[in-house]
Amino acid sequence: MNSNIDNNGPVIIIEDDLDDQELFAEIFKKLEFTNELVFFGDGQEALDFLNQTDKPPFIIISDVNLPKLDGFELRKKIKEDAKLEVKCIPYLFFSTALNQKSVIDAYSASAQGFFVKGNSMAELEKTIKVIMEYWKRCASPNNFA
Repeated sequence: MNSNIDNNGPVIIIEDDLDDQELFAEIFKKLEFTNELVFFGDGQEALDFLNQTDKPPFIIISDVNLPKLDGFELRKKIKEDAKLEVKCIPYLFFSTALNQKSVIDAYSASAQGFFVKGNSMAELEKTIKVIMEYWKRCASPNNFA
């Protein structure tokens, strides 16, 4: 594997449901991914963090329905901000609301994926494992920063 690849940036999880935040934390611990998890309850907090941090996040996992700034609005703001856009952070949506419009909106916003929160911890665990393994193997512009 390319020794320049830095897959250890923080994983940003934007999720306003505290129970879901705990589930994500449990699953990441169980799967032994060592990336720091940084949780935000709304899109605006996450945007403020992204504008202030020097360490490029490894990936962003965002709910769709969020207070203050929903997932689609946040993605749009990142795409429109040259300083953030150049960071090329993979942006994935995670939602319980699976409908055609949401999926179309996600991909229209250049999201790298739209995943449905499984109705069991085992399903969520499988999905997180696949996502993390995929992105850890994938070369991205941040690998050369």
